[in-house]
Amino acid sequence: MRAFRIAYDGTDYFGFQRQPDVRTVEDTIFGALRRLEILAPDADKPDGYAAAGRTDAGVSALAQTVAFDAPDWLTPRALNSELPADVRAWASADASPSFHATHHASERRYVYHLYAPAESRSTAALPEPTDDAQPSRRETGDATRVEDDRFRAALEALSGPHDFHNLTPDDRNTERSPTLEATRDGPFLVVTVSAGGFSRELVRRLVSLAHSVGSGETPLAKVDRALADEPLAGHDGIAPAPPEPLVLAAVEYPDLEFTVDEAAATSARRIFDRRRVEQRTVARVSRQLRDGLSADSHGGSEW
Repeated sequence: MRAFRIAYDGTDYFGFQRQPDVRTVEDTIFGALRRLEILAPDADKPDGYAAAGRTDAGVSALAQTVAFDAPDWLTPRALNSELPADVRAWASADASPSFHATHHASERRYVYHLYAPAESRSTAALPEPTDDAQPSRRETGDATRVEDDRFRAALEALSGPHDFHNLTPDDRNTERSPTLEATRDGPFLVVTVSAGGFSRELVRRLVSLAHSVGSGETPLAKVDRALADEPLAGHDGIAPAPPEPLVLAAVEYPDLEFTVDEAAATSARRIFDRRRVEQRTVARVSRQLRDGLSADSHGGSEW
């Protein structure tokens, strides 16, 4: 049995778990294993196969973990030879025959990159922004601004053991005990959510509720209402935040020691850095289009 760490950009996938007639990360991995003749053409999945968890459509991962009976020669580099550029294996660990990637995970950690410029009256001590994270006033003008202290108060109220039945479409196993924290990086609030496991859409709904409180749209008392036994229905429900800013950042296994395949990891960093540059270029073009359509660009008159 061998476990593999998998990083992927989930933008172009309908989630991790295989589904009929749509592109998923899991089906992509299975396709690679078939081409490597590890998975038979008529086999449903590899022997002993399990994954750390499911991610929704659009969600990315740094440390998704899959495990299955694998030959000795199957390294992350070998697996990558049949994977697309947006799905990369980068580390592996030998595991016992009884290892289960889902059940044996002790903690999962998600990171959500929430674009939420701070209100100037926030009293929180904020670190300096990194890289070019701080946009101009014009670039943040249409964004919902957040008061950091309110946002963090909501996260604190949502942390710890609760029944989150109002924050997931699941109808069972809704009791969880997450830890929620946030740090500011320029106009972004980087929200870290850790727990042994998560119900469907829970992380995105937690972020959505905290954002609503932090922006002043919703009072802090809404958190207590969401955690109450009485169901929320209709317009009182909490919609999930968008999936694209969410990353499965870590999955912990106390009894596994992963070895990083340095060549595979270096290649993956280069690939994802190229994608980062491409996306920044697209953003720059969008900014020019926006600026070119502003009133200032044509003297405030109609064209």
